[in-house]
Amino acid sequence: MIITIDTNVILAALISNQGASHFILQLILEEELKLALSTQVLLESDDVLRRPEIKSLHGLNDSEIDDLLDTLVLLAKKHAIYFRIRPNLIDEGDNLIFECAFTSSSEYLVTSNVKDFQGAEWKGAGFKVLTPSDFCKEWRSQHE
Repeated sequence: MIITIDTNVILAALISNQGASHFILQLILEEELKLALSTQVLLESDDVLRRPEIKSLHGLNDSEIDDLLDTLVLLAKKHAIYFRIRPNLIDEGDNLIFECAFTSSSEYLVTSNVKDFQGAEWKGAGFKVLTPSDFCKEWRSQHE
């Protein structure tokens, strides 16, 4: 199963080792899930995770951020995006996540901000947009 995750899911997983986001990150690291990744999404995650106000939340230093992102790149199914889908979401970062999910044929786009994706002009993208909690419920119903 291929999924695309929003940076907020990675951040939540780093802040707490409890909860759905951490469970999803563990599934990716254990190669139970295949992460879809594009250069644009990687750069967005890198930018967000290095912001001083965000670093104070997760407590990782630059080397640890490098290690995490390098691991995700190593494990991910990488996708080059040669065109723009442009669902015209309010946040440009959300457009990048949407494009990655579409291009990778992800089954799910997992985000803590589902409402941010509800205004997409692009319909019928072929993936479900779920919160980490809802994704975990679906995962468990299929795998446990």
